[in-house]
Amino acid sequence: MPGPLSAPPVPPSLPAPRRRVAVVGVALSDCGRVDGPTPYALHAQAARRALADSGLDRSVIDGFASAGLGVLAPVEVAEYLGLRPAWVDSTSVGGSTWEVMAAHAADAIAAGHANAVLLVYGSTARADVKARRRTSNLSFGSRGPLQFEVPYGHTLVAKYAMAARRHMHEYGTTLEQLASVAVQARANAAANPDAMFRDPITVEDVLTSDPIADPFTKLHCCIRSDGGCAVLLAAEEYVPDSAKTPVWVLGTGTSVSHTTMSEWEDFTVSPAAVSGRLAFARAGLTPADVDLAEIYDAFTYMTLVTLEDLGFCAKGEGGSFVGKGRLLRDGELPVNTDGGGLSACHPGMRGLFLLVEAVRQLRGEAGPDRQVTRRGGEGLPEVALASGTGGWFCSSGTVLLGRG
Repeated sequence: MPGPLSAPPVPPSLPAPRRRVAVVGVALSDCGRVDGPTPYALHAQAARRALADSGLDRSVIDGFASAGLGVLAPVEVAEYLGLRPAWVDSTSVGGSTWEVMAAHAADAIAAGHANAVLLVYGSTARADVKARRRTSNLSFGSRGPLQFEVPYGHTLVAKYAMAARRHMHEYGTTLEQLASVAVQARANAAANPDAMFRDPITVEDVLTSDPIADPFTKLHCCIRSDGGCAVLLAAEEYVPDSAKTPVWVLGTGTSVSHTTMSEWEDFTVSPAAVSGRLAFARAGLTPADVDLAEIYDAFTYMTLVTLEDLGFCAKGEGGSFVGKGRLLRDGELPVNTDGGGLSACHPGMRGLFLLVEAVRQLRGEAGPDRQVTRRGGEGLPEVALASGTGGWFCSSGTVLLGRG
């Protein structure tokens, strides 16, 4: 039986898809501190804005993907939005859900099973805590295999912290290098009017903030916000009628690894090592072709190890790679250009926000203060990567997007 991070090679004779697939609409709902609307209202607001962004009529939408809300998601959310889709997806694999759903939707459209698929998400995670509303059970592992780790205090943040400590032990990664990820995310957020936190921070600020789970302090961890977003994918024949420059889906990859920590073979390797390889192979690209990367960053270590596993640097070199300002908007490899989950927003599952920011950057819509240029040159970026992580490195989805 193959290990949790193994995967078959890309088949050499895959049939060409019948239709190319493009992202034709993206939008955010109100984000940050949003006390009034319900999660359903944020779904609806984001969906309306994405449809308006596309310039297409809602009648073209025949596919719908949603997770994290409703008893029969996505049926309940689709009903709230007034949609009756013929193709649906409710895959739920944590924060990577939206990259995995995008891969499913692109495959369905390419095969002719759907024409236009709407992906939408919304959450009032911050407002719920503020109002002391209990909306979900965060006691992971009370049943099933995870129950055997519960007595040892394996909270979600502790699992990420253990993985970070292992990387530090194996490769000499330092706390200062991890802290630099948060500092650069905040610097990118400074120019983003939608970011929840924009004031500059220093490495010392990160190191001396309140301890959470060794080695993480508060500023190593994502913020808690409200917000939603939506992405509309459509077949190539709808592109001429859309209002914006199309952003094409070039390649996708998905992978799962483990749920129990005892079944994770190597704490220093994430499932992005598989999803990334598959996405690059299917797109016919390499990491050197990528102009910017949007990476799930619930914790600073996630950014570092995902960059390694996607091939932007060698295994064990992530600390030195991130510690030289490379992740800044004008750096060698701009990462999380909106400020990421560490500074911009993190309303529960952030994966769909990665796709929205990647598309806006490729379209040249980020604004003069934070627009990324082509890697090593001038002009708009050509290729962007979005890679989501779910659970505690349990799942990964990687999507390569491009203008060409």
